[in-house]
Amino acid sequence: MYWTLELASKLEDAPWPATKEELIDYAMRSGAPLEVIENLQEMEDEGDTYECIEDIWPDYPSKEDFFFNEEEY
Repeated sequence: MYWTLELASKLEDAPWPATKEELIDYAMRSGAPLEVIENLQEMEDEGDTYECIEDIWPDYPSKEDFFFNEEEY
C-alpha cells in the first residue's frame, strides 16, 4: 500500500467520518483511480471510523502546510 498526494487527494471530499467500506464505496462512485481502491482494501479493518484523511495517511499535508505569510516578503 502506498499513498501519494494525488491519490490521497481523491478522498478529500469523502463523507467524513467514514468506515473503510464507506470510503471504498465513495472511491468507486467518484471514479477514483484503482490504486486508491486497492489501498483502501489493503487497510486493516477493525470496524474503525476514520475522521479525516490524516487518519489514513498521517503525512497528508494540511492547508497550514501551504500557509504563505505575505508579511515576510
